[in-house]
Amino acid sequence: MDLRLPGSRWLRSRRPRRLTAAAAAVVVLAGAGAGTWTAVASDDVPAVRRADRVVAMGDGVRIDTSYFTAGPGGRRPAVLLGHGFGGSKDDVRQQAEDLARDGYAVLTWSARGFGRSTGRIGLNDPEGEVADVSRLIDWLADRPEVRLDGDGDPRVGMAGGSYGGAIALLGAGYDDRVDAIAPAITYFDLADALFPNGVFKKLWAGVFVTSGGGCGRFEPALCEMYERVAESGVPDAEARELLKARSPSAVADRIDVPTLLVQGQSDSLFPLGQADAAARAIRANGAPVDVDWIAGGHDGGDMETRRVEKRVGAWFDRHLKGEKNADTGPAFRVTRTGGVDSTDGRAVLNGASADTYPGLANGPRSLPLTGREQSFANPAGANPPAVSGLPGLGGSGGLAQLSSLGVGISVDFPGQHARYESAPVTGDLRITGSPTVTVRVRSTSDDAVLFGKVYDVGPDGRSQVLPSQLVAPVRVEGARSGKDVTLTLPVIDHEVRKGHRLRLVLASTDLGYASPAAPATYTVSLKSDLTVPTAPGVSTAAAPLPAWVVWLPVTGALIALALLLTGRRRTTAPAPDPALADVPLQITGLSKRYARSSDRYAVRDLSFRVEKGQVLGLLGPNGAGKTTTLRMLMGLIRPDDGEVRVFGHAVRPGAPVLSRVGAFVEGAGFLPHLSGRENLELYWRATGRPPGDAHLAEALEIAGLGDALARAVRTYSQGMRQRLAIAQAMLGLPDLLILDEPTNGLDPPQIREMREVMIRYAAAGRTVIVSSHLLSEVEQSCTHLVVMDRGRLVQAGPVHEIIGSGDTLLVGTVTPVDEPVAEKIAALPGVASAVRTDEGLLVRLDADGTAPRLVAELVRLEVPVASVGPHRRLEDAFLTLIGGSA
Repeated sequence: MDLRLPGSRWLRSRRPRRLTAAAAAVVVLAGAGAGTWTAVASDDVPAVRRADRVVAMGDGVRIDTSYFTAGPGGRRPAVLLGHGFGGSKDDVRQQAEDLARDGYAVLTWSARGFGRSTGRIGLNDPEGEVADVSRLIDWLADRPEVRLDGDGDPRVGMAGGSYGGAIALLGAGYDDRVDAIAPAITYFDLADALFPNGVFKKLWAGVFVTSGGGCGRFEPALCEMYERVAESGVPDAEARELLKARSPSAVADRIDVPTLLVQGQSDSLFPLGQADAAARAIRANGAPVDVDWIAGGHDGGDMETRRVEKRVGAWFDRHLKGEKNADTGPAFRVTRTGGVDSTDGRAVLNGASADTYPGLANGPRSLPLTGREQSFANPAGANPPAVSGLPGLGGSGGLAQLSSLGVGISVDFPGQHARYESAPVTGDLRITGSPTVTVRVRSTSDDAVLFGKVYDVGPDGRSQVLPSQLVAPVRVEGARSGKDVTLTLPVIDHEVRKGHRLRLVLASTDLGYASPAAPATYTVSLKSDLTVPTAPGVSTAAAPLPAWVVWLPVTGALIALALLLTGRRRTTAPAPDPALADVPLQITGLSKRYARSSDRYAVRDLSFRVEKGQVLGLLGPNGAGKTTTLRMLMGLIRPDDGEVRVFGHAVRPGAPVLSRVGAFVEGAGFLPHLSGRENLELYWRATGRPPGDAHLAEALEIAGLGDALARAVRTYSQGMRQRLAIAQAMLGLPDLLILDEPTNGLDPPQIREMREVMIRYAAAGRTVIVSSHLLSEVEQSCTHLVVMDRGRLVQAGPVHEIIGSGDTLLVGTVTPVDEPVAEKIAALPGVASAVRTDEGLLVRLDADGTAPRLVAELVRLEVPVASVGPHRRLEDAFLTLIGGSA
């Protein structure tokens, strides 16, 4: 997986500026006139021009960049736009084009070790990525389109999310030419983010390394540090200093430009406290700072991309263009969930704001807790770990967002935690900030590691929700004799309803963090009440009565009249077709245009049908429209024309019939410390469907994992992980199974096993659709094929019909043919080549060759011919169908 956020287009990284010989070190390898200029197609005017260049840094690293401008000549402010960890400059292209149309010169780039840029990942090393940014600013200063504040000093802002947000902060700290920044969902102190309160955030740290391509892609010092801490489970002082030196906090006193901080509430990687630390430091330097808490984050949820990008644009309009009337929004804004929209199932988001940033302890309220002194165990190996959330495994419907709707997945094991409760609240209580509590901790070991969390508990005392699925770890040193510890609990914005109570839980383990492996007993007791911040100055503005309410009766009458006159009636979905009730899939006239295009199609007039028991291979070169077709089939996007019917029901987003469809997308993620069976059970539980409907045993039998199901997933081979992912897709035994590149990265024995899994599944009367680039595997496992090219259907039918006959003959022989004889046959007139096989000879004829003439020549050479027949591989047929464009 990577760290690019769902639905997000702002992610990137960056390096400081060395204004010494840095400018001289810049070499535009493609040259000012040799770069690749592209006019970006758009329905809007002016058109955006893009220039792609590779820029050489002084240390031999080459950075891949894109430069966007639009409109007439004249100087305009510049924006450096960074991408997220694991991504590249392509992730922010759309935002770059939008900013260019708004009158900015925009430069995007792939950070060291990502995309087409060279070098090793330095986690925004001041001597690496940060210095690269200063050299890119040097380049912008020489552009005739860029406004200058002085010689070599362009008017420039920086924006980006996650890794790219950190480089924006670092850029402002190291290079005083940066004039305004808008970092999002990022860190201020990377050591604090990965080692909070001295506890190793092992799951997210592993994701970091994996998203970067493995430890070897990082600078050696970083790789060595990670392996050392991952092995010991305890961050040492050297590790903390290494990460702090690469954090914006290292130059906190030098970041003094207007700053818009956008931070995610659904984020266990870079929680809201990181933005709070940045806001306090930058404001202390005298710079204006606005803070925006969005609904999404690295754990999923709604990224509010359009709203955020609009606010970033307004921020730059005011602080780069000097437009004093630009509406940059309130000093503080927080997105709150107001239930679910019954029309589409999406969370309803409302904004609350304040004229000043309240911080994390504003409007404190004390809530007494009840509970005696309690002892609990840290189990040997810290296993099984408590589950607070599933870090990084969110998405547009992430668990953190679900928790705001009253759905949770947290698990605290008996005997491994203490808990204390408040009385039911007498009125609705809004918590905005970080609760705190003081406890006394005693341990049978020298150090104790505790995980604090505050649950919202319903009136029944059983149903509980962990806001944003967040937990606060703390390492308590010297705990043998007892020690008072003040816990600063996770920053949240959460409403506790009247009659609910708060439950403080102190656990000894957590899935996302490293706990001591040695068994120990912890004893805790309360030393204070629970203090919760309420931020009374933050309020949701009452929305005015919409104008459409006044006109609603008139509008309704007009619509009714129009329906009567036209005789047409819109329905939410076409009625089921009884004639197709037993047909797994029928696609008719399916078309999907590219965004902002009226005549360019990703898929056009596509029609085919799939029957029960078939294993259908979906083939086509890159750009053929396969992925778009699968997305429409799964209800992820709507077609522009045509329809998809599954068992007679038209597919729409959220259509009930999609419960009969299972899908596996390459790269499924699992929790490495849980067993294969536990991962599947947890996944099915998250769907909310009854356990009996999972058919877990049947799916596992088909996947053929055997005893490996009881082992931790981290011990699995790639082939076992792939089969586990397919078993996950087969939960519920869907009648239609969709597999995207299921054999990717497998060795030959594993590929054979995967082939058998697909064949066994279809043999039970179900249907499998597989998209793959391994034509030999498709030929062996699929019964039918659909071949696409440039969005259109090229051919569909049984595999043997599509392969058909060609110019290659398979000559079966009674005994093997010697090499000298094969060479003589290859030299015959009309023969292009002859290759020995286990069956005999594979003979390819040229334009003058015929089968009868070949047989006569073979008899003359006394070749023991047993049979002669046409032979053509699927690869040959495929290339013929698409004209060799693959």
